[in-house]
Amino acid sequence: MGVRVANAIGEMLPCTAMVIIEAATIFLTIMASTAMSKFGMSSFIFVVYTNALSFILLLPYSLFFHRRDKTEEPLFTFPLLLRVFFLGLVGVTIAQNLAFAGLSYSSPIVACGAANMIPAFSFIVSIILRKIRMDWKRQGSQVRVVGTLISIVGILSMTFYKGPVVNKYSPSFLQLARPQLLVFTSTHENWVLGCFLFAAASFALTIWNIIQAGSSKKHPHVMKITCLYTLFGTIQSAVFALFMEKDLSAWRLKLNFELLVIVLTAIFGSLIRSSVQMWCMRLKGPSYTLFFKPVGVPVASTCGCVLFAATFHYGSMLNACICGLGYYTTLWGQLKEDETKKDIKGNVSTSDEKVPLLQEKEDEDDSQV
Repeated sequence: MGVRVANAIGEMLPCTAMVIIEAATIFLTIMASTAMSKFGMSSFIFVVYTNALSFILLLPYSLFFHRRDKTEEPLFTFPLLLRVFFLGLVGVTIAQNLAFAGLSYSSPIVACGAANMIPAFSFIVSIILRKIRMDWKRQGSQVRVVGTLISIVGILSMTFYKGPVVNKYSPSFLQLARPQLLVFTSTHENWVLGCFLFAAASFALTIWNIIQAGSSKKHPHVMKITCLYTLFGTIQSAVFALFMEKDLSAWRLKLNFELLVIVLTAIFGSLIRSSVQMWCMRLKGPSYTLFFKPVGVPVASTCGCVLFAATFHYGSMLNACICGLGYYTTLWGQLKEDETKKDIKGNVSTSDEKVPLLQEKEDEDDSQV
């Protein structure tokens, strides 16, 4: 009995941790939306301060995290630093500025829907770059195409259809729950522009994932790479923010809600979320954390319906769910494809053991290609 309870707890802890992480991400997004809509904080300055503080926190943490890891791979080489530069450019300067600018024009529910576009974008980019070959006979390829189409329909519907306001058809107890402190939908709303910016941010993150995968192969110290690209991204974002925000008084920080959001976002993004995700991946495998990204949709929808019924729309909630469905469909197709490739490699290796001469022939063909 004790062993079963321990196993059950071991299964529940990573799942619970990831749900909490995704829920906390939504709450911080709502706080950031409030800081920009109600307190007038610039999204560009927010990105700079958040990443600057993240770098300060990551510097000692990365050294502590890899204190026992020894590697012969040098960190400060031109090819690796060039990759890190582009990681900061794409992942911080482009993606984060696009995302928070999109948030300043829309709401956290759009952030949830657009974030679920990443598997679909990855599939499209992989086809364009010829990293994968489409085999219409394989179930995995068919499912990925269907999932990509669902995701595209979801983000287009979210852009052009909001539906009725929840407050119009909600029960009376929901109409009473309207907090005055927080803001869900931007007061400077430009819904179409916000959706476009979020979609562009997701596409940038897709490119970032490709660069990051190559960087991990060149140097195994992931947290040191993260620390470095955060530094590069901070410097690049500061230059961009100075160009966008000419009023120097906007850079002045005070002990108020804006500073609180900056500190919480930096601590959560640089230390807590990354640590929990790596812990879960060590326990459950590298694909485990991917299954929890759409969790933000029901969390944001619940917050919108219960706390922000006057500005939350049924259509946005439905379209975010469609994006989440597309995410899971595309991800399932990708995992199905990976399993098929492993089976094919397993069969090839088995046949190679039986006929060793074939291996030599295949190696020659591969070298010619």
